Amino acid sequence: MTVTADPRLSLDELEIAPLKEIDATVEVLGSKSYTNRFIAIGALSGQPVTLHNALLAQDTTLLARGVAAFDHVEVALDEAANTIEIVPTGRPMRAPEDDIFMGNAGTGLRLLITMAALAEGRTVITGNDRMRERPMGDLLDALGLLGVQATALRGNGSPPVAIEGPALSGGATRIRGDVSSQFTTSLLISAPAAPEGVEVTVVNDLVSKPYVDITVAAMAKAGVEVEREGYSRFRVAHGRYGGGDITVEPDASGMSYFLAAAAILGGRVRIPGIGAGSVQGDVALVDVLARMGCVPDREDDAIVLTGGPLRGIEVDMESMPDTAPTLAVVAAYAQGVTHITGIGNLRLKECDRIEAVSAELRKMGVEVETTDDSMTISGGAEPRGAVIDTYDDHRIAMAFAIAGLRTPGTVIRDPGCVRKSFPAFWQRLDDLRGVR
Repeated sequence: MTVTADPRLSLDELEIAPLKEIDATVEVLGSKSYTNRFIAIGALSGQPVTLHNALLAQDTTLLARGVAAFDHVEVALDEAANTIEIVPTGRPMRAPEDDIFMGNAGTGLRLLITMAALAEGRTVITGNDRMRERPMGDLLDALGLLGVQATALRGNGSPPVAIEGPALSGGATRIRGDVSSQFTTSLLISAPAAPEGVEVTVVNDLVSKPYVDITVAAMAKAGVEVEREGYSRFRVAHGRYGGGDITVEPDASGMSYFLAAAAILGGRVRIPGIGAGSVQGDVALVDVLARMGCVPDREDDAIVLTGGPLRGIEVDMESMPDTAPTLAVVAAYAQGVTHITGIGNLRLKECDRIEAVSAELRKMGVEVETTDDSMTISGGAEPRGAVIDTYDDHRIAMAFAIAGLRTPGTVIRDPGCVRKSFPAFWQRLDDLRGVR
């Protein structure tokens, strides 16, 4: 079966047609966070692994190519079936001759940095211009404590990064937790391959804690248990991941946009396949929207949200930062002031998301104030249409597309940037209109 690319991904601009009401079921593909982790786990298992309901997006595809570059596994992507097959080649894990290019895929690049310490030779991993500004120094330092020579080639703590291997024998290390939880995830995922096991101590408060919960859950699903003391210390013994079939649950970050649509339009949206038992931190957006006036219903295998009159709230989103742009857009349609705190690490994402969201909301006539780690949005006046710059950031494009469902004249520049995490986004947006 051939998958036809959505032609809207190639447009320079896309105007969003407003929608008066919604009552829809939207199927969201697999979690990007889980898909990335299971690709890395599959590459280390030594057995064939098939991921079902996987997210095949720009970020996950780059990671799949990245692990295959070590030549010890072959990776097959099937967009029609939403599957990823990872099969050992029987050859040793060796550094590729060419640099591994990861674009702006932060999670995948960080996973590969530790994994490269298991490969024979010198691996160089790099990315696009924005990635060459993003911080990696704390991870490199933590690997140094484990005897791994990992160096930022420009001396600025950012890619390109060179890793010498094989060198990951194991031991104890320390990592800062206040920059990115992905550093801890990178160390944990590759830890079972270290002959001595690995102990990781987080030296200060860990940001985005649910993402480490996702890591621990993914490892457990693949047969490796993590001994932990809350979010301060993690121990992983030497071992081996299992193979076989793994089904990826739907993406809670991707779900957030459709929940936001229900919120600002006062309609109803049902997301199947993800229920009350999910450990994805972004599921907590449901509770935040309930505080604003929506009515949630968590089923065993679905989440339903019905919109209502919205009111401003104060909320700490440190544990679900990817949904902060979405909530900021919803706040523009609420009565009163919404104060969003705990989001300082958004300044280190694909763009400075605090500045990007505030700039685009101001274009729509919304009053926004910012600090290093907060946004304050004053609702009450109906936003006006505007041409939205997306900063090559998928989450800016998707969040403001939801505004366009209510506000005429909302135009999204570079709609193709959603390829990074949700290439079917515009098609799923059609689902709200009953279009297939």
